[in-house]
Amino acid sequence: MATQDGDDGAVMDTETEAKPTEAEAFGENVEKADAESTSLTDAGNATTQDSSISNGDDADDKQETVDLKIIWSKNKYDLKIPVDSTGAKLKERIHALTGLPPAMQKVMYKGLLSEDKTLRDIKVTNGAKIMVVGSTINDVLAVNTPKEVVQQEVKAEENKKEPLCRQKQHRKVLDKGKPEDIMPAIKGAKERLPTVPLSGMFNKSGGKVRLTFKLEQDQLWIGTKERTEKVPMGSIKNVVSEPIEGHDDYHMMAFQLGPTEASQYWVYWVPAQFVDAIKDTVLGKWQYF
Repeated sequence: MATQDGDDGAVMDTETEAKPTEAEAFGENVEKADAESTSLTDAGNATTQDSSISNGDDADDKQETVDLKIIWSKNKYDLKIPVDSTGAKLKERIHALTGLPPAMQKVMYKGLLSEDKTLRDIKVTNGAKIMVVGSTINDVLAVNTPKEVVQQEVKAEENKKEPLCRQKQHRKVLDKGKPEDIMPAIKGAKERLPTVPLSGMFNKSGGKVRLTFKLEQDQLWIGTKERTEKVPMGSIKNVVSEPIEGHDDYHMMAFQLGPTEASQYWVYWVPAQFVDAIKDTVLGKWQYF
């Protein structure tokens, strides 16, 4: 009997050692809770630290900025941007506002905006209105005759022909001589479009014609004594020009309003300094899409 009691005691001692006491279990739970609490605290600190990271827009507040009015497709947007931003950067911001890709934009401020120059360079001031014109890629693809195809065909034809100003159809207008009220021309210069219409020029019939560039409406107004044609710039397939022999400071210019040369509207005695600005304004960089 004594031996049996001893064996039972040994068994009980073994079970007691194998099973943790309630105090030890409580201690482990406390340590586990402390560890979880520490982990949550660290995570909270990390979240707080991440939330304080700038999203990049705060950088504008540290630079000299201008407040602009962006006008596109009858919509107006307010935009604050550093004055040392380039035209390319402005297009990116406009893209974020309107969804219109930069390559499809024609941005106007006293003429077509240069992508390389800064807003400071072109003297943009607070409250300036920036006109944006452009169509979506779907609208451009809907055009029956791609502009680049028309331009290639026109260029090939020009290479085969004699100078335009020597052709009979043009000579009858040019032989009338330079109009007395034509705007002054500067050979070799390149200037932005003037704020007033280009006037004093002749059309193909020898009548007086003026060109008004309505940038906010993306239209070219061709005015004569009888009427004014309001032509959407997006419908003009091409613009060609050539200096007038003996008067290189003036050009003859045609606006192709349809898919063939038969739709060209000719204007004579266009001051040379505005030729590039007219082409850029009417066609824009997005013409190749």
